[in-house]
Amino acid sequence: MSKIMVPTITGDGGLARYLQEIRKFPMLQPEQEFMLAKRWRENGDSEAAHKLVTSHLRLVAKIAMGYRGYGLPVSEIVSEGNVGLMQAVKRFDPDKGFRLATYAMWWIRASIQEFILRSWSLVKMGTTASQKKLFFNLRKVKGQIQALEEGDLNPDQVSEIATRLGVPEEDVISMNRRLSGDASLNAPLRAESEGEWQDWLVDEEANQETKLADMEEMSVRHGLLTRAMEKLNDRERRILEARRLADEPLTLEDLSREFGVSRERIRQIEVRAFEKVQKAVRNEAQAALAAPANAGALA
Repeated sequence: MSKIMVPTITGDGGLARYLQEIRKFPMLQPEQEFMLAKRWRENGDSEAAHKLVTSHLRLVAKIAMGYRGYGLPVSEIVSEGNVGLMQAVKRFDPDKGFRLATYAMWWIRASIQEFILRSWSLVKMGTTASQKKLFFNLRKVKGQIQALEEGDLNPDQVSEIATRLGVPEEDVISMNRRLSGDASLNAPLRAESEGEWQDWLVDEEANQETKLADMEEMSVRHGLLTRAMEKLNDRERRILEARRLADEPLTLEDLSREFGVSRERIRQIEVRAFEKVQKAVRNEAQAALAAPANAGALA
């Protein structure tokens, strides 16, 4: 898959030439797509994989155009989207009955968004679900409520944005300040002042002991969840991850199309999978708690 060659955007006017070039690749009919995907999945046919990728370059370009407002080169955004497309083709299962484009768009968006979060600021942006939602939607919502002034938002605007996006108000304030651009810590507080911004910074993070305890707890929880997920079959795992563990959860309708079953059936599978995971986590946790007591009794 890594050897697949696709057109790239280069030089002045490169975007227009690139869009013209990728239009030369034919769109695939459902039957053609199915057979090519089978050839790639079952035989590792690189020619089939190449046709699957190139036939969807227009989808990548369309999605990438929606992310041009972050000050990053469009060539790099498209390139990252193409990486996501290749990952989607690599994992695509045609026997599940849905089109590659439906499956690939999630990989393409995820790849582009991760690239933007890595590259946009000198300060690492947050990667929680609410922070990602804010990063990619704050400008749009500010425009909708006419909050176009520079500087901090007023309390009413903060409350409105937090309500619309379903995120904490403090996250809205923080992200709005970060999206105003990176600033030097050595910048003076005022033109006539000798004081610098860094003089007023306070370390609000927890101490090292608390951090270590939290990391160990997270590691234990992650291990419990990972082992519990192994109790699920492929379909249950895919549905549970898409519905409850993804940063942007899929809808029942999305998954019903992916698996070719009703929305109610997807909901039933999700509930059953969640119950299995809960039971597995609970059983392992109880076993771990019982282990020291058993060891003491044996001693």
